[in-house]
Amino acid sequence: MLMAPATTPQIFGFDDCQATRKALRFFAERRIPVHFVDLEERPAARGELRRFADKFGASALIDRESPRFKALGLHVAGDSPQRLLERALTEPRILLTPLVRNGSRVAIGLRPEEWQAWMDAARNAGTAT
Repeated sequence: MLMAPATTPQIFGFDDCQATRKALRFFAERRIPVHFVDLEERPAARGELRRFADKFGASALIDRESPRFKALGLHVAGDSPQRLLERALTEPRILLTPLVRNGSRVAIGLRPEEWQAWMDAARNAGTAT
């Protein structure tokens, strides 16, 4: 039996995003409850995006291949990564999703091996006490 992690993982993404659905399925298959934030309904807060940008850099959060990125003309605008991150607050469809956070750990995109390592570490920490 898997032990639930000390904190509930948060997944930020979109219902219609294949990678986000795969992330939700990854945790569901392991019976790990998650808190899903649909960015269409509730855009990420500046501080939340900052957590990811602090670790990976602002440009890692931006999906330069997304239809919305191109529709906004951002592929030719030449905006700085910081400016694009600000734009993502009102245009979340330019973000690379899913954004997954578990406590202080964060990951961008589909990273099942990394998520599994988080769960293994949480389980091992629980058995060490």
